[in-house]
Amino acid sequence: MLLDDFMTEQIGLFGDQPAATLTPETWEQIPTSASIPIPAGTYQDLDQLAQHCNQCQRCGLASGRINVVISRGNPNAAIMIIGEGPGQQEDEQGLPFVGKSGQLLDKILASVRLDTKNDVYICNVVKCRPPNNRTPTAKEAAACVPYLKEQVRLVDPKIILLTGGTALKGLLGETRGITKVRGQWMEWEGRHCMPIFHPAYLLRNPSREKGKPKWLMWQDIQAIRKKLDESVE
Repeated sequence: MLLDDFMTEQIGLFGDQPAATLTPETWEQIPTSASIPIPAGTYQDLDQLAQHCNQCQRCGLASGRINVVISRGNPNAAIMIIGEGPGQQEDEQGLPFVGKSGQLLDKILASVRLDTKNDVYICNVVKCRPPNNRTPTAKEAAACVPYLKEQVRLVDPKIILLTGGTALKGLLGETRGITKVRGQWMEWEGRHCMPIFHPAYLLRNPSREKGKPKWLMWQDIQAIRKKLDESVE
């Protein structure tokens, strides 16, 4: 299917604006300007989205990156995990959650028989590393969130896990702190979403005592496993 024919047929899933409003010329400008919208249905597949992400200059983070960090895991997974942004190791390797936080995340998932290669798709709100691993600014997140929403549409997960406040605010627009809402199921675009602690927070709070972050994470991951089992029955 030709690009302009494809865009003519697509209707926005995450908003009222159809992808048909993008001409082939403006579609090509998406990676160079945050003023160009990315309506739902812009990309035919994840490879096409990755092509734009790898060319992206929509915010200032592009100037300091080594690699664009798009995803790892199974693009057909039932669970999507969304983090904040790449750290140093992620920037160097071009994959999300591969440093100490990612290693802990893998162990947490394995504790309930979830495999990161087959059972989950992992990505971030922003695809380029913020300097010194700082929190992405609102402008940086806004430039990248449309890519994220297209990832959600294309992967079509049953469950979305939002690791930390940036992911929670970036996708759901929720401004309450993560400690206020972690472990709660939320509904978004017909999907089950749960905010959970970021693995980096767990590394800073290693106690397994009842009521502490690691203990709470264990409760959450068991609830996630149960929800997954119910969704495939």
